[in-house]
Parts: sequence; C-alpha cells; structure tokens
Amino acid sequence: MPGRYTLWIASLSALAAVCFTALGASFLLPRMAQNDAPPAVSVPIAQLTVSRPPPPVPNAAKPAAPQRVAWKDDGQPIDAEWALGEAIRHLEAGKAGEALSLLQDITHKEPDFIPARPVYRQLLAASEKGAPEPKRMAELAEEARIRLDSEKAVPPEGTVPNAVLQLPASHKHLLVTDLQRARLYVFENDGGRLRLMRHHYAAMGKNGAGKEARGDNRTPIGIYHITRWLKDESLPELYGAGAWPTNYPNPWDVFKRRTGHGIWLHGVPRDTESRAPRSSEGCVTMANDDLLSLKPYIDLGDTPVVLSNELEWVTPAAQQKDREEFLARVESWRARWSARDTEGYLSFYGPEFTVSGMNLKQFTEHKKRVNAGKKHIDVKLGNISLYRYPGAGTPLLLAEFEMDYRSDNFNQRSRKQQFWKQDGEGVWKIFREENL
Repeated sequence: MPGRYTLWIASLSALAAVCFTALGASFLLPRMAQNDAPPAVSVPIAQLTVSRPPPPVPNAAKPAAPQRVAWKDDGQPIDAEWALGEAIRHLEAGKAGEALSLLQDITHKEPDFIPARPVYRQLLAASEKGAPEPKRMAELAEEARIRLDSEKAVPPEGTVPNAVLQLPASHKHLLVTDLQRARLYVFENDGGRLRLMRHHYAAMGKNGAGKEARGDNRTPIGIYHITRWLKDESLPELYGAGAWPTNYPNPWDVFKRRTGHGIWLHGVPRDTESRAPRSSEGCVTMANDDLLSLKPYIDLGDTPVVLSNELEWVTPAAQQKDREEFLARVESWRARWSARDTEGYLSFYGPEFTVSGMNLKQFTEHKKRVNAGKKHIDVKLGNISLYRYPGAGTPLLLAEFEMDYRSDNFNQRSRKQQFWKQDGEGVWKIFREENL
C-alpha cells in the first residue's frame, strides 16, 4: 500500500516541522551545532519583529507656542539692559517663553528702551504661530545683541573717529557709520575740531559689509559723499520718508572693479519702526525720524560719509602726529612739483602707481616731457581732507584736495584724490591718483 505509506511519511514530516518551530532554537539548535562555540543565544520567536515608524499624520499640529504669563506690574523696577542680555541668552538656549516674558516686562516697564521693542514684536509674532524655529530664535538673538551693542556704542567724550585725520572748514559736517555696531554718528566740524552732534541706530546689508559686486547684498566700506535728496512721494513705501543717494561706486571702487549701484541712506516703511541690523540689499537704513534729522547736516556733493567696519575712537592728540606727517608729505610733493624738480617730484610715486591708463613708467616719461617744456610751475592746494581709508586690508591713506595749477602755457583748477601706501621699506608712496 505505497499510497498510504507515502501519506503517513508526509504527515510525520509536517508534524516534525511544527514541533521544531514550537520548541524553538533553545532545544534543537544547540544539539545541531553542539560542536560550535559559543552556543547560540535563545531568542523567543515572538520577539523577532521589525520596528517601523508610524505613518505620517496628515495635518499634524505644530508644536505649541511658548507659554507667556499675562503681564502684571509687580511694582519693581527693571534694569532694561541686563534684562535684554538675559533675554538674548534665553533665545540662544532655545527658551522662547522665558525670552518672551522678559521682553514683555522690558517693553511695559521701560517703553523708551528702544532695542527691546522690535525684537519683542518679532518674537511675539513668531510665537503666535507655534514654537519658533531654532534658526529664527538665533537670528533674533543676534539682532537683539547688535541692537544692544548699538545703544551702548557711545564714544568717550572728546574722542574722534580714527578714519578722519583732517577735515577742511568747507566740510561743515561729517557722517560716520559704524557698520559692525549698526550706529550712525553726526559730527560738526568746528574749525577743524570734530564735535559729536547726535547718533542713532542704522542697519546695513543682509550679508554684512564689504560690497564687491552687484547683488551681493553687502554695504560698501569706504568714504563717500551724498549726491542728492529723493523725496518721499517719488519713492516706493519701502524707502520710507526719503533717501540720500551716495556716490558709490566712487573712484576707488571703480579702480578695484567693484560693481553695483544705488547705495543710499534711506528710511523704512511707516508700519516699521526700524529694520533688522542686517536686512537691506546694501543700503544704510534707519527710522524715518532719524533720516529726516540728517537734513540740517548734509550739504549735497560735499558732506563726507564714512562707512567703516573697523571704527575706533581716539583722541585728537593721538591723531596729531600722523596728521602732521601726512600733511608734510603732501606739501613736499607739491613743493617739488612747483620747483620743477621732476626727479624729486617723481620720487613720491611707488612702483605700483597707475593713473588714467598709465603705469609708473609711462607716467614718468609723460611728466618729464611736459615739465621740460615749462618755464615755471605754480601749484597751490586747498581744502585738504586726510583720511585713513577703511576696509583696505593694509594701511591706506587718502588725501583729497582742490588744486590750482598754473604754468606759462597751461592753467587748471581741479579736485584730486591721492591714495598713499607703504612700500617694502615702509616709506609712504603715492600709488593711485584720481581727478574728481
């Protein structure tokens, strides 16, 4: 009866398989591998499962907004500067609720403490949508820190910006912006002595300072002049109460092949108190009242505007030695030219010198040829400004002046810029001249 025998064998095999599974690896496997070392670990079949993440929940709720206790006046004063510092630390630690409560306390108890107000409003708006993202809190912490540093950036009495060595009487006022601290300073030029008139918060480009190319969203570093006033009604609301365009790119920027245009000092939309420290496309922005307050201090085409990322405050006495030495160099250059001492005159120019498409060799040949045909030369300089040019990387001095040139066969009045830097032996040489 082979059919029944075969069926019996198949049934027995199936039963053995079931028994092997039920008994598990703890009973049979050690006997099958009794010569192996070490013995297999016993794991119940029920535990041999694969963990999988739960399926995404459609329209999952956002993290809850940080809790903010309703403000109640406890009658206790608050140190606004200290409290803002604490709020910054909470933001950096990701504690939005604690930061929000502190900022709320500051704005209620010290409503005139300007640095806290815009940060509080922005954090409050972000929190109403849920827990702010860590990146957003870090941005607000940086903004609050710069605003606080700006508020504290009051120069010691009697000090002047290190970028300015001398201003002529023709420049009645001076604007200086400390880009790193988001602060703009207005000085009166009182007979060559700079006197601080006012200062206020001012923001710069979203990618910081050091403009090189169009669209890089950076604010230029350098010395500029205001060219005109653009009225409120001629501008989009983004510019607020108006704008003061500058002469970027100036001759130095052109020489450095920097591109872009439209670098202005302008206001903000009327529903905005002030913009974040880094928020523009390269302009310097400020509250509308602060922008309008500049009007009495700006003479179009004349008032210098220093945009610096390395501003320091020094005493006029500390400036005196450098000012006198620089002025003496410029005067010696003028005197050698007026004396028709061509070799002495040319000794002031460095090997890298360029002007109007000429290098030093071409310029030297040109000047020797011109001066040889002169019977007399008289050069007078006036309205001399002397600067340490910011953002150049290596020490760079700028002399800007009016020049009256007279000779037996040619007369000319012009404005000129000279850029001076040290050669390999530490001697100051002219390496760039520009006629303005």
